[in-house]
Amino acid sequence: MPLNNQPIAVFDSGLGGLTVLRALRDRLPQEDFFYFADTRFLPYGDRPETFLKERGVLIAEALARRGAKALVIACNTATAAAAEAIRAASSLPIVALEPGVKPAASLTRSGVIGVLATTRTLQSERFQRLVGNHANHLRVVAQACPGLAETIEEQGPHSAQVLALLDGFVTPLAAAGADVVVLGCTHYPWVAEAIAARMPAGVSLLDTGEPVARQLERLLGAKDLLGGGHGHLQIATSGAPARVIATVDRLWGQKLPVEHWEP
Repeated sequence: MPLNNQPIAVFDSGLGGLTVLRALRDRLPQEDFFYFADTRFLPYGDRPETFLKERGVLIAEALARRGAKALVIACNTATAAAAEAIRAASSLPIVALEPGVKPAASLTRSGVIGVLATTRTLQSERFQRLVGNHANHLRVVAQACPGLAETIEEQGPHSAQVLALLDGFVTPLAAAGADVVVLGCTHYPWVAEAIAARMPAGVSLLDTGEPVARQLERLLGAKDLLGGGHGHLQIATSGAPARVIATVDRLWGQKLPVEHWEP
């Protein structure tokens, strides 16, 4: 099979990366995609960095063997902990998510940026470098959101449990005067409206799905790998397919087949 006919692999700890997948498919409708949700180890945000590096490299190598022509790390936590190790170990073209601190720094008028992310993302050296390089002159209110990603998956984005968590996580950003909020986890766009409702009017929310799609398009074009697909989508999980099917239906709005796959 010609290389450009092979699918683009997208992986996340769970189903939050579906927000990125939607942006990718909107921009690249003639590509085939293989989405892998590593739900056996969800949430990544509470896992040790050593584990995430080893797991990320394992997944990338397995996706390459499966025939992927490119890889999107659709997980801010995996990027923060493992992107450098994955790039060093893989020959695949790779696009990795990271919180949108740079665009937030150019948008803020109050000089205060809020970042909602997992504990692991905010503790990472990669995130600290991101802030140091682009927002060192600003106040960055970095709010860890333990439990939010998995509660969105398990209970649904409009559940009482999710809304209660948001009350606690978003309030400090509003109190600090943030006028830009970075959604630093792929799960959080599912609750963007609820986050906005807890912030003053006019606050900007930044999601990285569309910029990642543009970057992937540029990368594939530069390597002559664009196109060749038919818009096919496969979804796999390292966990229980029945649970993932139910979550995909709830978040994506469509029942899709899900296979069990262990890298």
